[in-house]
Amino acid sequence: MFGGSDESPEEKKKREAERDFDVLRTDGVRALRMGQAEYAVKCFESALALKDDLETRDYLSQALIRADRLGEALEQLRMLHEAQPENVHILSLMARVAFMMEDYGLMSELCEKAMLLDKDNAEIVSLYGRAALGQHDKVNAVAMFTKAILLDENLADAYLKRGEVLLEMGDVEGAAEDADWLMERVEGVDDVLLLKAGVLQAQNNDVAAIDVLSKAIDGNPFLTDAYRQRGAARLRLGDKDGAAEDAQKVLELNPEEMSHLSGKF
Repeated sequence: MFGGSDESPEEKKKREAERDFDVLRTDGVRALRMGQAEYAVKCFESALALKDDLETRDYLSQALIRADRLGEALEQLRMLHEAQPENVHILSLMARVAFMMEDYGLMSELCEKAMLLDKDNAEIVSLYGRAALGQHDKVNAVAMFTKAILLDENLADAYLKRGEVLLEMGDVEGAAEDADWLMERVEGVDDVLLLKAGVLQAQNNDVAAIDVLSKAIDGNPFLTDAYRQRGAARLRLGDKDGAAEDAQKVLELNPEEMSHLSGKF
């Protein structure tokens, strides 16, 4: 009559566990958003000890990635994949983690699995290209980046990676087309400017390359590659003082870069 309850001890225990689970998961999400990855991991692991929950396991994988605990993140994603084997997004995330781990063989396997489920997924095809590149298979990498572009003509990352590989392979004309496409559509991205500058240097147009590299440096004064490339271009044009200034800047930003300067400055 005065608020008594017929709740059994088992029901009370279950209710308290649900409450604790909700509190822990909420705290974990908050910590993740605040960049407190390790604390978020503890919260999510404690929550999962109370109840297995796919969404919480997904949060845990994100926290582990941010904490640079990639092997553990991959294991959590494996569990999610087992629960949802048709989920291409999970396979994509696993492939990205494998990429960060530099395990390109595993990355290829995961991309192949994903492509069996969705062969027209441009993002997966582009990831497969990166996996091929990681295994030094430049020809297959170019093929995959090209296929990704055919599937999604606005996939800037595929244009960038293809352009970089084509330039390395000596296909300056092909690299130039990708660089120009990017320059028209993507503004102020370091790698795009470096690609364009690399193409210009391959075309023996060091003056224009220096202009592009200077723009890159204006946007990012810590871009070591831009200083190194500009210094090399300046030296070829006979500007020894400018080349020396860029060499000094490279060393200031990263003393270990001394090994890269040999033969270039």
